[in-house]
Amino acid sequence: MNGNYYINCQEACSALHLSAGHVYKLFREMNAELRQAGYMTVSGRIPRAYFNKKFYGGINNDKTA
Repeated sequence: MNGNYYINCQEACSALHLSAGHVYKLFREMNAELRQAGYMTVSGRIPRAYFNKKFYGGINNDKTA
């Protein structure tokens, strides 16, 4: 892990092998879920732990971890 709390579009594109447009759409959906659960969100970024939970079942998939 590179020490960042959030994962950005570039990292997610690389991890998921998806286009930036598709990743941003997924980020908007996940941020909406987080807001609905009462969390504050940052546009264009997702908490790394939430990303790992949604895509890898909570497993830490960071290459450097």
